Amino acid sequence: MINLLKKHWPLLAIVALLVLVSFYLAKPGKEIVQGPVEEDIAPKEGLKLKDIHYTQDDPEARIKWVLDAKEVTFSEDRNFIIFHDFRLEVSPEDKPWFKLNGQKGEYSRNSGDMKLWGNLEGYSQNGYRIITELIEINEKQGHMKTDKPVKIVGPFFSVKGRGLFIDLEKENLEILSDVTTNIFKESLT
Repeated sequence: MINLLKKHWPLLAIVALLVLVSFYLAKPGKEIVQGPVEEDIAPKEGLKLKDIHYTQDDPEARIKWVLDAKEVTFSEDRNFIIFHDFRLEVSPEDKPWFKLNGQKGEYSRNSGDMKLWGNLEGYSQNGYRIITELIEINEKQGHMKTDKPVKIVGPFFSVKGRGLFIDLEKENLEILSDVTTNIFKESLT
């Protein structure tokens, strides 16, 4: 028996570590993390994962979001998340879904603030597309904003400008300056 343990201790240690990480990451009914896990545990970072699929379903807010990323770092208390090379999908119960691809993002669970940047390109279920370098989202206040150049293309128009503010609750959108609008006779789709 001792020879068997000596021979297979690395495999047993890996299984124990995976069980521990799975227990730490899984919260029943709230979050699901899938994908290969490579962890680096550091005091300030908490946990670093590679090639993840992360889902959060909030029945109270009536919204579900899914994050696929090459790398995600959780703070030690799991309230702050940094992700790289990502695809984010937000699906409210009563509104069209929205997907956004980018290079880097940060999310604070406590404040509801999310900052996304780096070649951002998003599109919605109802045919709208947005291109910019930076978007800041506050999910608790229900708004999105940027001070960077932005381009929005819809089925019958395109708008370019600098700066953007969107009130997600009222569904109001405002381009702040240097606005150029094109209206098309026929749908682009």
